[in-house]
Amino acid sequence: MTFASINRPIARLALAATVACACLAVGGLARAQTPAALASAKELVALKGGGAMFDPLIPGVIERVKNTFVPTNPQLIGQLNEVAAQLNKEYAPKRADILNEVAKVYAQHFTEAELKEILAFYKSPVGRKMLAEEPKAIDQSLKAAQDWAAKFSEVVIERFRVEMKKKGFDL
Repeated sequence: MTFASINRPIARLALAATVACACLAVGGLARAQTPAALASAKELVALKGGGAMFDPLIPGVIERVKNTFVPTNPQLIGQLNEVAAQLNKEYAPKRADILNEVAKVYAQHFTEAELKEILAFYKSPVGRKMLAEEPKAIDQSLKAAQDWAAKFSEVVIERFRVEMKKKGFDL
């Protein structure tokens, strides 16, 4: 492996990052993000369970990176596990960085006033019920959609058989 072949992917990543930043600067950040809007967005992310949703991210990245070293260094699994445990502790505070990034996204899509209205809703009795019940409703909805798709698949299979039979083929 040459120096040039190692740096080629790095150069591509740098170019992609530059293009992405330029696109964000031109189109994505049109809305000014006031400190109050960001604070409201952070509160909204917290209310909606953002912390729990993103908690697996840092350990997942560390585990994935560790696992890239294992195939070529299987004898080092114990030491790699120790480093992974150390990095999990060291990088745990970066969880706040993730939540800040997500809050910035919300602040890009909603004005400060809208964020305050959304927060007021989620703090209301029906909003708190929405927070508690929505994950269950989504899970049940996905299961219902899967069940429906399985039944519909049987109908489609039968229609294929009928239509192919008309063409002289038995499926």
